Amino acid sequence: MQEKATEAARMLFETLEMRDISKRFPGVLANDHVDFDVVSGEVHALLGENGAGKSTLMKILYGMYRPDEGKILLNGDEISITTPTAAISHGIGMIHQHFMLVPTLTVAENVALGLRSSKGPLTDLEVVSKRIVELGETYNLKINPSTLIWQLSVGQQQRVEIIKALYRGASLLLLDEPTAVLTPQEVDELFLIMRQMTKDRYGLVFISHKLHEVVEISNRITVLRDGKKIGTQPTCNVTTQTLANWMVGHEITFITSNEAAEKGECRIELRGACCGSDRGTEGLCDVDLEICSREIVGLAGVSGNGQLELAEAITGLRPLQSGKVFLEGEDITGFSPGKITEKGLAYVPEERMKDGMIRNFNISENLVLREHHKWPFSKKGFLRMPYIYEHSDMLIKQYRIKTPSRATLAKNLSGGNIQKVLLARELSRSPRAIIAAQPTRGLDIGASEYVHEQLLDQRKKGTAILLISEDLDEILALADRIAVIYEGRIMDVLPRETATKEDLGLLMAGVHPGEELVAENCP
Repeated sequence: MQEKATEAARMLFETLEMRDISKRFPGVLANDHVDFDVVSGEVHALLGENGAGKSTLMKILYGMYRPDEGKILLNGDEISITTPTAAISHGIGMIHQHFMLVPTLTVAENVALGLRSSKGPLTDLEVVSKRIVELGETYNLKINPSTLIWQLSVGQQQRVEIIKALYRGASLLLLDEPTAVLTPQEVDELFLIMRQMTKDRYGLVFISHKLHEVVEISNRITVLRDGKKIGTQPTCNVTTQTLANWMVGHEITFITSNEAAEKGECRIELRGACCGSDRGTEGLCDVDLEICSREIVGLAGVSGNGQLELAEAITGLRPLQSGKVFLEGEDITGFSPGKITEKGLAYVPEERMKDGMIRNFNISENLVLREHHKWPFSKKGFLRMPYIYEHSDMLIKQYRIKTPSRATLAKNLSGGNIQKVLLARELSRSPRAIIAAQPTRGLDIGASEYVHEQLLDQRKKGTAILLISEDLDEILALADRIAVIYEGRIMDVLPRETATKEDLGLLMAGVHPGEELVAENCP
């Protein structure tokens, strides 16, 4: 019965309107009388800096928040969406950036989770599996219903999320940063799926920071800034430069590193590095890699292929099972993280709030975390607070950290300002080498531009930089050489000048360019 009801909801969808939506949180007006609409058969992109109000608006539409003012209309009739269940009943589905799947369950079990069975207390997975296969054939979402989620690639897991929404009868899909962890080939496949869905009169809301993708896939674009709607335009009327300027309210310069690298001496070297992962599997396998002064080496790969293990192996946070790590020619294998830090290595971790900051410490305290026990921050075991305050004020000004005061708690800062605090702490120590893991993940275009400026400035000063990123545009813009990692192995290291997105995408999927052609020609 539920399947028939949700399918009917999909067939009825024509337009959805959000009118005069306002949402307030303590001290913040997240949405300020925002109008937004989407019609069947279109991709409507929603853009804005961090804190612009995009996520709040979509959470209101999906029933995770209730608006303080405004109304939502479906096909001209006002509806009430107070919970995600209510949103689903109206044909609204959401594909979260971080997938909402149970890794130890099968595809069919994840799709059926939370739904009533046609067999009462017994499962009807054969019915669910049949429907999954039908949806897969229709929308090129082919997946084996009996496969366990943890056995799937990131792109395949995303397909399961889409199938979950379609199975529940969604006619309007909200896609939150859906390409953030996909290879270029997987992005192309997703866009094919999205185009097929719009042909079948689905409505899609596409949230992304990748402007070239927005221009490629969307029909209309709405920009929010500081909680207000700046405007809506047909995509054919805008460029990526126009959108960037529109989002931040001033001219944006897209930064690239066009200077030829004049490499200096080797600063970081891994020889035959092997280590385990938190999943009990092989994390790194026989990795050889060099990063020299005055160069940025980009590490490209799909999430979960050894990037975290590589960063932690260099910084002393993960022991090697075999192999060596050298810093400026000195064997630092087995050294503690603190000792490696004293040797001149800076680390900007992937999980900012988990591994880089202490949430309930203020800005001043977080800025001296690395060296609070040393002169001039302490003397005979006592902190020298006047100097710490002076040092903090200087860094807040130098790195343009937006905060009411140095006493503001880290947990109350925006993502961009948290990253600025991290950079200020690590770079102010004049490091010899830097490991920067996903330094712009989740940041808007203005904050990303600032991070890129800082990395290029460090490169000019002679620092060796390992840039770990899943954003190929970022790597191609900044890196001098690009290493590709797949299942803990370095597939290849390419000069930036000869690297293409297509070749990098194949390497990220574990295929050397040309190999698939040989396979096709084999008898």
